[in-house]
Amino acid sequence: MHPVITASVPLLEPPDWAISQRALFDLLDHAWRQFEHDFTGPDGQLNYQAWLTSRDGVDDFYETFFNWPQLYLLGGADDLLAASEWHWEGVTRQLAGLGMLQDEYERGYDWFHQGESLLMLYFLCMAAPGRWVGRALRFAELYVDPAHGNYDPQQRIIRRPHNGSDPLREGLFDGEAYPWLPQEARMYGFPLDWVLAPGTGQPERDRDPRLGEEMRRRMAVGDTAINLAAAGLVLNAWILSGLPRYRDWIADYVGAWRKRADANGGIIPDNVAPDGTVGGLMDGRWYGGHYGWSWPHGWYSVGQAATIAALAVVAATGDESFLDLVRSTLDEIVAQGKTMAFTEADSSLQSRWIVQLGDDIRTSTLHVPLRYADHGWFDYNPMLMAIPTALWHHSAAPADQERIERLCAASGHDWRTVRSFRSKEEAGHEEPWLAFLAGDNPGYPERILAAAQAQVRHRLARMERYGGTDVSEPDIHLWQQSNPVVTEALVQLTWGGPQVIYNGGLQQARVRYYDARDRRPGLPPSVAALVSSIEPEATTVDLINLDPEHGRCVIVQAGPFAEHTIRSARYTVCADSSWLGDLYDYGHSQPAVTTASIDVGGPWLGVELPPSTRIRLTLCLGLRDRQPSYRTPFDDPSTNGL
Repeated sequence: MHPVITASVPLLEPPDWAISQRALFDLLDHAWRQFEHDFTGPDGQLNYQAWLTSRDGVDDFYETFFNWPQLYLLGGADDLLAASEWHWEGVTRQLAGLGMLQDEYERGYDWFHQGESLLMLYFLCMAAPGRWVGRALRFAELYVDPAHGNYDPQQRIIRRPHNGSDPLREGLFDGEAYPWLPQEARMYGFPLDWVLAPGTGQPERDRDPRLGEEMRRRMAVGDTAINLAAAGLVLNAWILSGLPRYRDWIADYVGAWRKRADANGGIIPDNVAPDGTVGGLMDGRWYGGHYGWSWPHGWYSVGQAATIAALAVVAATGDESFLDLVRSTLDEIVAQGKTMAFTEADSSLQSRWIVQLGDDIRTSTLHVPLRYADHGWFDYNPMLMAIPTALWHHSAAPADQERIERLCAASGHDWRTVRSFRSKEEAGHEEPWLAFLAGDNPGYPERILAAAQAQVRHRLARMERYGGTDVSEPDIHLWQQSNPVVTEALVQLTWGGPQVIYNGGLQQARVRYYDARDRRPGLPPSVAALVSSIEPEATTVDLINLDPEHGRCVIVQAGPFAEHTIRSARYTVCADSSWLGDLYDYGHSQPAVTTASIDVGGPWLGVELPPSTRIRLTLCLGLRDRQPSYRTPFDDPSTNGL
């Protein structure tokens, strides 16, 4: 049992953020139903009649729905969970029919894309662990059990960059040469650019040794840093089951990569030969691996995978020093930074920054390199804030807080600015959110909710234009570009967490909620929540019941996986009803608000919200002092919630 307190402060003038937040929930409920109508069939599958001619594509089908179960967990419609499960099942059948899956799992592809594919599964496991535990453990065993051919326990490597459920899938492509597109060449250059002698002309694509035999020989076997994202799949299995074999695998695999980084001056290398040597197939280079430092994305992909792995091993073992796997590399990138305008940079991510920076593309600001090759650091971009934010949010350590402050000071653009855009990751507003939490951006909740509204309505208009499109293989991103579900604002404001790391992370949050009366995750109807402060051991949360007639009951959970303890809570109280005035008064006085406190000593605190009431909670938290689990406040304490 968990303690329960009752809100007593009257809600007289609902704040704009609370009204806007509930309006966004209502709009999202309309939007996902419209998308379902326009782009999917009665079997749950996406409307698609073409074939897939390469190994790419699985992620694009699942990504379309990745944040639907996340919206349910936030407090979306009751039937959204069933819809999300139905579409996962439908898309899985669809992809199996297209030859892309074996036993419901990716046959073999890189973890940059596998991680994107699995976000939907992770949120489904969080929402309905009992129904998804079987699949989740079976998928994790593909890596934990060496019999499946993916993991070499002697060298502590994943054997191939393309890995999954089909041990017969080898190499990086199915033809004679990598199916390179001219646009990719312009954006990313070529892998193994040092293979051709200086001054050599550009060979025809299908005869370019960098894209054929050399790529197959040097890049298609052994481990690559992007495989670190597999730790997220195994962490999900450990949270579901608590089985030591999953914890031990994470510690073993990520621990091997940490040793390699330590031996490389603190920078994560990106390739390991089958014999366990870094650079063994790259003529000694610690860079140049598949989806590594040189090609195509550098830190954008390596950093996300390393952060997913570091957070996984810390969660599983409690050894916080594993965060140094990311910190040392991140700090080296920052040290290599240069101040310039984005229009002067050699960025390969032009489309991302043009919308995120807006008019500030011409503003001089700190740029850091994402990639490294024989000629040194290159591909300069403004700092991608997802990783520094994830480190700070997890650790609450002074060093991670100070790094964010230094990055803010080095920024030429105003961190308080909120622009309406929806990136692929459905993220990118970390800077104004961090400024809000620091007390320097008080209008952020209203502005980010307005930006979210704009994105939903923009995508509804896009759906109206493209809803009847006969989607061809080159256009399968149409579904992602039309998905009208946006969750970043709700994650930040209600959970007090950053958006999930897109290439396969598990959710971070200071708090999460359950509807006590309907016994389901998420905020109850008419209830709005705002996390306005995240201190090292305390979190401030406002809860408001906008309903003038019906009471609600919210259970506040500490952490996404009940891994924190609410030691105590201080909360607002209005015990004096004299604010009402007498019967013939023309107005009311301001309610007299005081505070009370309660000892909790567990991960859950119940809050009764009578009609038109509000409460501010200041939660004193013990961070990560409980084993993460999917257990809910409604489960038998003797179970793990399954």
